[in-house]
Amino acid sequence: MKIFYTDHYVLPLPPWHRFPMEKYRLLRERVQAEGVAGKHGLQQPPAATDEEILRAHDRGYLERVTTGTLAAEEQRRIGFPWSPEMVERSRRSSGATLAAARAALEEGSGVNLAGGTHHAFRDRGEGYCVFNDSAIAALALQAEGRARRVVILDCDVHQGNGTAAILAGDPTVFTFSIHAANNYPFKKEASDLDIELPDGTGDRDYLEALEKGVCRALSAAQADLAIYLAGADPFEGDRLGRLKLTKSGLAERDRMVFDLCRSAGLPVAVTMAGGYARRIEDCADIHFTTVRTAADYAR
Repeated sequence: MKIFYTDHYVLPLPPWHRFPMEKYRLLRERVQAEGVAGKHGLQQPPAATDEEILRAHDRGYLERVTTGTLAAEEQRRIGFPWSPEMVERSRRSSGATLAAARAALEEGSGVNLAGGTHHAFRDRGEGYCVFNDSAIAALALQAEGRARRVVILDCDVHQGNGTAAILAGDPTVFTFSIHAANNYPFKKEASDLDIELPDGTGDRDYLEALEKGVCRALSAAQADLAIYLAGADPFEGDRLGRLKLTKSGLAERDRMVFDLCRSAGLPVAVTMAGGYARRIEDCADIHFTTVRTAADYAR
């Protein structure tokens, strides 16, 4: 299985933004130390090209991002200041999801140790998301003739609003999101299938809803590839989550998604998406379990 990383592109961020970014370094070090990447080792992805990005995003928005001419309000929506490093990392993160998807089609699964930037819309970024890597990857694979239909399984605690908006009306990409009803974004978009959960939802109720939702999504999508956003933020210790899943519940979530995809004969590309636990090590633990499960799936 191929695993792609981008955390060596360090953003010049104020101190209050650096803490959650640390999870990427911790995750990469854990994956490396435990040899999960196997014979391929950890790989640096190519940056997403303008052509690939423009299938999902407006040209004017891409130009404002790359030239540093985003308006102050646009930067505020994204959540961190513009820098050349921000542009490069955003391109690389989208490139990593695309590379993981290509690898999944060859080996059963592939992993981006970042990604899941599902709040980016066609013409703007939001919520720490600049480019929408899931939409970019899905549309690129179709353009390359590698996949006719794609299903996006978004298990981040926040709705994948940008993904839903970009792909609205596209019958070849099915968008599924299971998320906390009362959490950001407060104005939801319409995915092909949304499951909204009340505050405090725990393992049993979450997993029951997830199984029904994924089964419905896979049946409706009839896809050639799944892109799985394995957010760590449904965790009970997450500062921004509002749900109450345990680590064992999140591990079962991963197994369930992979088992259902295996039953449908689907390769799976995995992205990490969100995670804002009070202890950053908890985020790294949850993400590492996802990566290890993906590696088992590829065997």
